[in-house]
Amino acid sequence: MERLPALADDLVRRQVAVIAAIGGTTPALVVKAATTTIPVVFYLGIDPVQFGLVTSLNHPGGNMTGVAALQADLTAKRVQMLHELAPKAGTVALLVNPTNRYTETETNVTQDSARSLGLQLRILNASSSNEIDAAFSSLGQAPAVALLVSADFFLLSRRDQIIAQALARSLPTIYGWREYVAAGGLMSYGPRLYDAYRLVGIYTGKILNGASPADLPVEQSTKVDFVINQKTAKLLGLIYPLPLLGFADEVIE
Repeated sequence: MERLPALADDLVRRQVAVIAAIGGTTPALVVKAATTTIPVVFYLGIDPVQFGLVTSLNHPGGNMTGVAALQADLTAKRVQMLHELAPKAGTVALLVNPTNRYTETETNVTQDSARSLGLQLRILNASSSNEIDAAFSSLGQAPAVALLVSADFFLLSRRDQIIAQALARSLPTIYGWREYVAAGGLMSYGPRLYDAYRLVGIYTGKILNGASPADLPVEQSTKVDFVINQKTAKLLGLIYPLPLLGFADEVIE
């Protein structure tokens, strides 16, 4: 993450035709600070109006547009799903990247959701590989804890490490993207990255063909999938309740 400003400045110096900032909130904000003229297509999980990236969703009005998945809005549902799967867990641990501006919004939503279910919330901060290990070590073997992993792209890039740590501690865990479950994670509830990246590509192509980002409405990625991994559930000794199982869009055996 600390390299992003220098990388963005390098692209601006090269006067590229368009910048696709698909790594979430932080890259979008870094690119916004680097240029007000080069067109930018972003993918992020927050309200881009709230964070000053665009004037409105329908009329972005500047040099930026893209796709907003509004991941934070899905967090409350993730907490509810965790509670259904592991009702004896009295604490929800939220693994976040503190360098991501999205984290504050997600933490607030998670806190409200946990409180409504009578659960305690514990925040685990990690912005490096070593900090991920340390965050999990701080939990020990806590049997009454369920884990929610933030929809952060750095954490996504470390999914194998995170999944291994969660399995080693028998933590019921829910993630924001299917990619975790395909790699052995327990379950995920969130938008399809493939679809979002395709939309970013389409918008980038339109801009290269002469369209102005100011005139391209921000697309909202509304398709959400619930994916579960039965093999991982068996390893953890968990059984999906029938209502939760019936809600699944995809079951990985």
